[in-house]
Amino acid sequence: MRTERIQELTQHYRNSLLEDVIPFWLKHAPDPQYGGFLNCLDRDGSVYNTDKAMWIQCRAVWTFSKLYNEVERRSEWLDAARSGYEFMTRYGFDADGRMFFVVTRDGRPLRKSRYLFTETFGAIACAEYSKASGDQQALRKAKEMYRMIIELYRNPGRLTPKLIPETRVTKAHAMPMILLATTQELRKVDDDPLYKEVVDQSLYEVLHHFMKPEQKALFEIVGPKGERLDSPEGRCINPGHAIETSWFMMHEARYRNDQSLLRSALDVLNWSLELGWDKEFGGILYFVDVEGRPTEQLEWDMKLWWPHTEALYALLLAHHLTGDSLYEQWYERVHAWSFTHFPDPQHGEWFGYLHRDGSVSSPVE
Repeated sequence: MRTERIQELTQHYRNSLLEDVIPFWLKHAPDPQYGGFLNCLDRDGSVYNTDKAMWIQCRAVWTFSKLYNEVERRSEWLDAARSGYEFMTRYGFDADGRMFFVVTRDGRPLRKSRYLFTETFGAIACAEYSKASGDQQALRKAKEMYRMIIELYRNPGRLTPKLIPETRVTKAHAMPMILLATTQELRKVDDDPLYKEVVDQSLYEVLHHFMKPEQKALFEIVGPKGERLDSPEGRCINPGHAIETSWFMMHEARYRNDQSLLRSALDVLNWSLELGWDKEFGGILYFVDVEGRPTEQLEWDMKLWWPHTEALYALLLAHHLTGDSLYEQWYERVHAWSFTHFPDPQHGEWFGYLHRDGSVSSPVE
């Protein structure tokens, strides 16, 4: 990529982040009455539901802490992170140490999920906030949550299963994927032999259970030892999710200087773009069936913001690591489609949900 293009993109993304996206959320999301963040916002920033998703509180804490740690030490970012952290730690946890999924505006519990994703977001939020604030209690909380997550994942009988295990046992790509990412974040602020152990196991599962080179796909659901399942669930590919995993793998390949792992990460990226790119309308489809059959998800043909941001980052990283012009070409294609369709020209930020043809499906951002 030409130096001039790199400089142009650097300024473009900095402006998009710091003059559009972050100001939108800082203006509309902080809750001055109860703390934390109101996350159900219409395109003009008006609140249409005051219940608070705890995972979004966690993600906001991580985001504002990361901005403070790596972009600029702005007090408004640290203040926002602190407000979210205090709300999260005051109202986010059940007596068993697990987190609630949704609470009311004033923090009363509404719902608790059988999945561990909120806890993984909570762990990285605490870790990043600890680095930003110097609060060692936050780091201790991050490590405590992390060990609880690993213990529950390694002993699945302690969580309510999705399916009756006497009839069918499956496992999802989402867990080794999120454990890989979570561990990489914890590893930046802490040192523990457990981190390498978890990363090694997560990579093994992705490489040997979910990646299927013969089908050129990374599957979402497989049997306990990676068996293919002949069902819509077993044929399901989530291109954005797989692309996300590819860049986690790329980071690990760079961390370890492992060319074999890098090649596997690039395979996942290549396969997922080929399967997921909508050849008629452009953009990345939400779900596809690896055999071209109907998907279970009726929203399969929608275009969501997050697969496109994952692809933009993954493609720039792939081009940076390899110099291969293929990734530059793919990047420019995804960039052009994304910035033509997602940005809200009237109120700022991005639309979150588009129809297949790129028209707006929902005004929420």
